[in-house]
Order: sequence, then C-alpha cells, then structure tokens
Amino acid sequence: MDKRIKLAVLALAAVSLSACNDKMGGYDAEGYFESTEVTVSAEANGRILFFDAEEGDSVSAGAIIGCIDTVQLYLTRMQLAKSSESVLSSRPDVDSQIRSLEERLESMETERKRVASLLADGAATQKQMDDVNSGISQLKAQIEAQEKALNNSVSSIDAQSSSIDMQIAQIDDRLAKCRIVSPVSGTVLTKYAEEGEFASAGRPLFKVADLGRVYLRAYVTSAQLAGITLGQEVRVFSDYGRDHMREYPGTVTWISSQSEFTPKNIQTDDERKNLVYAVKIAVDNDGMIKLGMYGGVRF
Repeated sequence: MDKRIKLAVLALAAVSLSACNDKMGGYDAEGYFESTEVTVSAEANGRILFFDAEEGDSVSAGAIIGCIDTVQLYLTRMQLAKSSESVLSSRPDVDSQIRSLEERLESMETERKRVASLLADGAATQKQMDDVNSGISQLKAQIEAQEKALNNSVSSIDAQSSSIDMQIAQIDDRLAKCRIVSPVSGTVLTKYAEEGEFASAGRPLFKVADLGRVYLRAYVTSAQLAGITLGQEVRVFSDYGRDHMREYPGTVTWISSQSEFTPKNIQTDDERKNLVYAVKIAVDNDGMIKLGMYGGVRF
C-alpha cells in the first residue's frame, strides 16, 4: 500500500477515535442505573390459591394479585359472629322491664292523693295514709335495685360483645393479610413463589420496582463534591455501547456523607483518587433505561 494512503488511513482512524471519545466520554462522573426495589413477603401461612403476576408485569399500588388460603380464618370469623349474636340476644331491655314498675308507682301516687283527700274530710285514717306511703317507698327502692341490676347485666354483656368484636377485627386483619398486594405501582422484577406452593409469614413472594423513575448512582471525587448540591439539575446519559447513548435531564436527590473506594467498574478522571462519594440522580425513564445499565453525568 502506498505510504501516503497508509498515513491517510491512520489519520482518519485517529480522528474517528477522537470523535468517539468526545461523544462517549467526557463525563464528570460515571455509575449505573438502579431503582427503589420493594420485596413483598407473605404475611400469613397457607397455600397460595392464586398468584396472578409474572416477571415483567406492571402492577398498581394496592392491586390484589394473589391470595393465600383463608378457609379456616373465615370459619373462625363466622363462629365469632354467631357468638356475638347469641350474647347480644341476652341483653335485657332496661326500659321495658322498669316501665311496669314505674306504672305501679304512678298508680300508688294517685292512690296517695285520693287517701290524702279522704283523710282531710275525715273519711280515711292515718294508718291508711301511712300504708300508702310505705308502699311507695318500697316500690321506689325496688325500682332502683332493679334498674341497677339490669344496668350491670347490660354492662357485662356489652363487655362480652366488645371482646368478641375485637376478636372479629383481629380475624379481619389476618384475612386482609392473606391477600397478596403490591404496595407500590411498578414492574415485577422477580417472582419467588408460584400458585399452589405453601407460603409462610416472612417468605418473599415477589420484588417490584417503579421503573418510571430510576436513579443513576454515580461517584464523584472530593474536589467535585464541593460543586454539587441537592436539587441540582444535571444532564444524564445512558450508554448503550457502540456510540449509542441518550440524554436525560436529572436531579441530584442524595449525596453520600461518607467516602468509599471507587468500584472496580467505575472510572474517574484521576484514577489515583481512589476515595469517592456516591450521589443519586433521579431520572424520568422513557422505557429505554434498564436497571444496571452504565451511565454518566455532566454537572
């Protein structure tokens, strides 16, 4: 090959390499994309009756995507409900039971007025008046004692009913925990259990993350740290390799308060500076950013 041609080819290659480095490099910091991941564990023991979620599925916060066997808990709840009905049925009606005695008292009060009138006319004796007064006093004492006994009975029955209601509330809470629910809206990353398997409280069932908002965990030196603040707007780049990358606006949401050694897969402008600080930059994902993907940032 002609020497001049060789020199031209080498010059072109150098220019291309320089352009590539200008395009793909020059980041102020580098790191990888991550998200806030939530591992959802079982809150009850029992067989998984259904589990309608697969890896990659989108789920909404509060959506029921599975259920653990609830038969025994449901039967216990029914039994407690029947017990509550039985207890309440024995609750006395204080007003109706006292009403008859109060009607007798009203009648005796009327009789006392009649005897008092006769006594004034000399048609009745003082003993008759005394007998009427004594009967009224005894009846009032009887009403007071009866009312107190009935109220005590009502209080005791109400306490029993309240205790049963609390047990029912506990069962309702355990029934609610048999539902497999996603606490956040996002994408199912990993599924750890399948329909028909036995779940125990605390066993991980699936992992979910909101991929609509991801974070670039980048690493900066102490010299760079002085120029970075929370809430700062920056430019983030997702690196797909082979000269392909996308730019996104980002916001610094977290700055580590402690230094660490530079991860092996991260490069810094000065490789002699091994101690760096991690920062997290929030990025709205358009679906192109994948977790664990390499990225860079320019402040």
